[in-house]
Amino acid sequence: MEFFYPNWINDMWRIWGLIFFDDKEYFVAEEADGRKVRRFDRDRCAGFAAERGIAIYDTACQVRRLKDNASDKFLEIVEATDLAALLEKIPECRAIVTTGQKATDVIVGMFGCDEPAVGECTVCSIGSGRTVRFWRMPSSSRAYPLPLEKKAEFYRKMFKYELGAVAVN
Repeated sequence: MEFFYPNWINDMWRIWGLIFFDDKEYFVAEEADGRKVRRFDRDRCAGFAAERGIAIYDTACQVRRLKDNASDKFLEIVEATDLAALLEKIPECRAIVTTGQKATDVIVGMFGCDEPAVGECTVCSIGSGRTVRFWRMPSSSRAYPLPLEKKAEFYRKMFKYELGAVAVN
């Protein structure tokens, strides 16, 4: 899937399904006969994000995996994304959300802001007098030791604040 969080064992799309549709399988792809398959529906995921004004991007454009696994602990950032330039192109962006420690470290290092506690936010100055809220969410990886429903509570709080109660179940 050429989109974000495609790994079947990553729970991001299940978290968002719970929050917005009260259905953790909402973004799971289906066969023509309606049977669910073990992958996420790229068009449904991308369409949902665009409709809600949610942009998803990586904090690094070049990385090196030091071991053959997905853990951030063994990830070396070779080149960070120029987030200041990216955010300059989207002036309506009001918040940055990270889902892992490595991405959080990049934001803190790039903008010199305080690291928020998991599930909380802080204000971050991103240049030219502009500020955004900087949220630190729990990882959607199943390796992160928190049940899906508990992770969804953290994300629900953030989305209610950022998108308004109308958008979130």
